Amino acid sequence: MKANRIFFSVVFSVCVLGCSKSNGGTTNNGGGGNGGGNTDTTKKGLPVSSFITTGDQSALLQKKVDLNFATVANSNPFIDVDSTQTFQTVDGFGFTLTGGSAAVINQMTATDKAALLQELFSTSNASAVSISYLRISIGASDLNASVFSYDDVAPGQTDEPLEHFSLDNDKTDLIPLLKEIAAINPAIKIIAAPWSSPVWMKDNGSSKGGSLKPEYYAAYANYFVKYIQAMKAEGISIDAVTPQNEPLNPDNNPSLYMTALQQAEFIKTNLGPAFRTAGITTKIVAYDHNCDRADYPQSILNDAAANAFTDGSAFHLYAGDISVLTQVHNNYPTKNLYFTEQYTASSGDFGGDLKWHVKNVVIGSVRNWSRIALEWNLANDAAYGPHTPGGCTTCKGALTIAASSVTRNVAYYIIAHASKFVPAGSVRIQSNISGNLQNVAFLTPTGKKVLIVENDGNDASTFNIRFNAKWVTATLAGGAVQTFTW
Repeated sequence: MKANRIFFSVVFSVCVLGCSKSNGGTTNNGGGGNGGGNTDTTKKGLPVSSFITTGDQSALLQKKVDLNFATVANSNPFIDVDSTQTFQTVDGFGFTLTGGSAAVINQMTATDKAALLQELFSTSNASAVSISYLRISIGASDLNASVFSYDDVAPGQTDEPLEHFSLDNDKTDLIPLLKEIAAINPAIKIIAAPWSSPVWMKDNGSSKGGSLKPEYYAAYANYFVKYIQAMKAEGISIDAVTPQNEPLNPDNNPSLYMTALQQAEFIKTNLGPAFRTAGITTKIVAYDHNCDRADYPQSILNDAAANAFTDGSAFHLYAGDISVLTQVHNNYPTKNLYFTEQYTASSGDFGGDLKWHVKNVVIGSVRNWSRIALEWNLANDAAYGPHTPGGCTTCKGALTIAASSVTRNVAYYIIAHASKFVPAGSVRIQSNISGNLQNVAFLTPTGKKVLIVENDGNDASTFNIRFNAKWVTATLAGGAVQTFTW
């Protein structure tokens, strides 16, 4: 994150679970894939359950009265759901668990923390929101209390053998909390990214900005290897890494500037071969920055040697249009896409953020082939800390934590409308956009159908959800989000 960008975002949230930016696009391009069958729940008379969140916060993930499929004619527009047309498999929905997030969560009493972690990560508790995917930083992000890497040495010194490598800075908060989370959901997936290399590897001798010196490419690749192995020794499996968070943003603290040419060279000559030699199967995902620079990941994927080691590319949406993901997919259809960050701001409006983020991050990224949809920071304190000197001072977590008091903010509901109902291993299925009714549909591993609908207009819309020639009729207030399951 960074303070010099213009963001779209957040505000207040109040109630507990179950209580009674407007740009970007959503497209549905491409087809084919790996999906389940078309289980006809309409013939079994099973009800359609749904949960709603409204922009005015009068309903926050609130259970609605069940609906039943029928064939009563009406003049309402249809959202047609077809589970025989399948697209990508979903790896999960969630947040970045920053070091600051871990610190404020760990300040809670043991009982309150345990209850919160169950609410966030349980896959068996009916009241949980079941977060299934996390992003973490390799070393400090700007939402840690201080800047550090895993191999810091005195100014003027270097450590190419990485003799001083240590995870100790993360052993107080982040790693213990990850272990607690993994105990609740052992299948949780994690993508990790560095905000900077160790300072001694950089050409400016600073935690902020600068570039990785070519003579340290090999040492930095081994730094990633040591990190993955050390985390594994702690019982934490890293599913994927990106070589650099926001590689075109040298203004954060910490940060590192890395061009596409530099990243391609690092992947093909050092990082990929180092993983192969060490027998590491962690995926390498390129880019991890905004949708306005599709040329960056595509130039890496267009390099045959780098392509061979690269699983796909990751995106944020502080600039550009979410439909860029489909462009990259169409050009490189065998490579995966990941949406890894979007923040909500302390100055944001709950209703506006709910609309924009559900439309673009949850619905938009997945309709454009992303396997994940992640909001930014999971938790911080009431002053939007901890953060580094120069780190983001307006990034509002999904949770605001004061002692053991928890306030659930808009990002919590943005992700919960997907994570609670769409487990890892679900497959995106066909659904059509109807007017202002932005939507995305899934088939879960157990055969359930899930439809997330966001009314992007200002007025209420009445519509039909049609599946297997029967339909249910629903009305959704302007700016509201509703998740339907059957």
